[in-house]
Amino acid sequence: MAGLVFAAVAPHGFPIIPELSEDAEGALATRAAMQELGRRCAAARPEVLVVATPHGVRVDGTICLANVARGAGTLRWHGRQVEMNVPVDGRLTDSIAATAREMGLPIALAGFAGNRRDQSVIPLDWGTITPLWFLGHDRNLAGYGDVLAPRPEEDPGPPVVIATPSRALPRAAMVTFGEAIAEAAARDGRRVAFIASCDWAHTHRAEGPYGFHPDAAVVDELVVAALRDNDPGRLIDLPEEQVANAAIDGLWQTLMLAGAMRRIPMRGEVLSYEAPSYYGMIVAAFTPAG
Repeated sequence: MAGLVFAAVAPHGFPIIPELSEDAEGALATRAAMQELGRRCAAARPEVLVVATPHGVRVDGTICLANVARGAGTLRWHGRQVEMNVPVDGRLTDSIAATAREMGLPIALAGFAGNRRDQSVIPLDWGTITPLWFLGHDRNLAGYGDVLAPRPEEDPGPPVVIATPSRALPRAAMVTFGEAIAEAAARDGRRVAFIASCDWAHTHRAEGPYGFHPDAAVVDELVVAALRDNDPGRLIDLPEEQVANAAIDGLWQTLMLAGAMRRIPMRGEVLSYEAPSYYGMIVAAFTPAG
């Protein structure tokens, strides 16, 4: 009966992880907001975390789900590192895949290394590790952040489902996939949280890797306004030229959130927005409206 009990838009600029940078490279407001997000998520008591990341295993023309037993990865920053090793929930992964296919979506199930799911461990990307660090997996599992590492004796946080969209699909497909997540969560019966892992405009600074474009500030402002208005679905109409000029990577995952909200009405709150370097970061929390 439980289903979707919490959702979030969360950044993945990984210097916000305290163990990697004392000053979060200027993003201390984002770090504080992520810590608050973690408290709110914990209060919702999710039993599974569904993370949509733009930086995971991507299969062109599909939405890709990790078809593995675990995920493992390491993040490094200026001589520091954190390691993570998490269980992947096969039951909910299968249910989301089946539900999405029933809705006509192309779904890929990606394994890694071992041919059997129970022996397969997928590399974790920063789009997955960063939000998970603040959502129950904030223990540096030294020696376990590799796909060949042994299984940890215990897991600090809940199991996860990992999804990565393809931009070759229509934006409407992301909305439909969000509906599939909500429906599968309801069928599953456990308490489920959905996390849209997103950074926003990457063209705020001329010295950044994507250069400067004035649309960066424009697009980020439009996104913040949509989230504050509890209407992420309207972002489906963002002009493609602005999306490209701003070099955002959060649109597709946020449209999944919009789809989930079609099935489970939610109320959102923007906890922070800042762009201390070349890219923008938003933290927003959503809870069921009922």
